[in-house]
Amino acid sequence: MGSSSSKPAGDSHTWKASSPVGVSQDFVDTLHTSRESDVSRAQNLELAVQARVSEELKKLSAQESTALKATLEKASEIADKDTAAAQGDRQTVSGEVEALRARLHKRKQLRPLPESVEKARGEVVRCLLENDRRPLDCWQEVESFKEEVRKLEKSWVDKVVR
Repeated sequence: MGSSSSKPAGDSHTWKASSPVGVSQDFVDTLHTSRESDVSRAQNLELAVQARVSEELKKLSAQESTALKATLEKASEIADKDTAAAQGDRQTVSGEVEALRARLHKRKQLRPLPESVEKARGEVVRCLLENDRRPLDCWQEVESFKEEVRKLEKSWVDKVVR
């Protein structure tokens, strides 16, 4: 394998056609005297193809870079518009929040608790301090405090509804 060459030893090419050939003798002589072989023709063809492919790749690369630049410019314009809009939105929201805080501060009116609720609360605190190890013994005080709070809530709801 590989010890003999794959081409015949003779350099002359003889072609014998079964029918008469319509090629001039000058063309045949040119082919016989040509130093170009099949291998060199294939190499030249391969080089030409590679050159054409590299040219096309350069064109495509240039087109892609142009398209990328255009897209990046559009994206940056959109981003600039969004940040400007976001700045405006942020300022608007901040203003609204401040207005709501001011309204809430105006509404904030703490009223003193009724005497009955304060008394029930004091009873729960006193009982829990006396029974610090047994807080479940203060269930009656807690229930009376809950009842006073229910009454206060009911009166508030009635006042709001009417």
